[in-house]
Amino acid sequence: MRACVIIPARFASTRFPGKPLIPLLGKPMVLWVAELSALAVGKDHVYIATENEQIAKVVRSAGFNSLMTNPSALTGTDRLAEASQMIEYDIYVNVQGDEPLVEPTDIRRCIALKTSHPELIINGFCWIGEDEEPASINIPKVITTESEKLVYMSRSPLPGYKDQRNAPERYKKQVCIYGFTREELAAYAGFGRKSSLEACEDIEILRFLDINREVLMYECSPGSLAVDVVDDVAKVEKALSERVAA
Repeated sequence: MRACVIIPARFASTRFPGKPLIPLLGKPMVLWVAELSALAVGKDHVYIATENEQIAKVVRSAGFNSLMTNPSALTGTDRLAEASQMIEYDIYVNVQGDEPLVEPTDIRRCIALKTSHPELIINGFCWIGEDEEPASINIPKVITTESEKLVYMSRSPLPGYKDQRNAPERYKKQVCIYGFTREELAAYAGFGRKSSLEACEDIEILRFLDINREVLMYECSPGSLAVDVVDDVAKVEKALSERVAA
């Protein structure tokens, strides 16, 4: 099955305007993500979906494809749905533009799972690190069934517990790698609005629960760090420096 990576990259971010172009070790963050994605699917199959000509110019100058999308797209997945109508593939992998530490092997794993489970949405998770705070609203926490089907995702610590003896030893967090078909993306966008839970949590994958689509979560490499706010830049640069030096 033919697969591509589409990286939604919105300049007008509410919490961090211009985030895709923020330099990390001197390179725009979106290019870190694009180059790692290219290791998984090949450079010709990596696309940056944006509403901003400056972002498009930067990625084109680096040899990547850009797709101009509607500035009013509700979410990155809505932007992906629009972009999927412009290019023909069997599998569309959404890799968020603020995941500069994404592992190419995790992208390939997403494609493999989507190939073997075409009826399921695919999404990554990893375990929250010891230096991360489960109560942070910037970290979407994941609860699944024992077969790794998504039950819910929240910015609050999940699962909850009544008795301290039953407290979870560790928590799962979302890794923003998703696998879709064009039909699934069209159904998502066709809902026409953010679902109630999606809007409350500000977690876009939750809309799939309201359109009765199952989500299979799969474990990704440890150490995933996203740039959600300005304060994340320093720790992500530190992790990138360590990776480059390894």
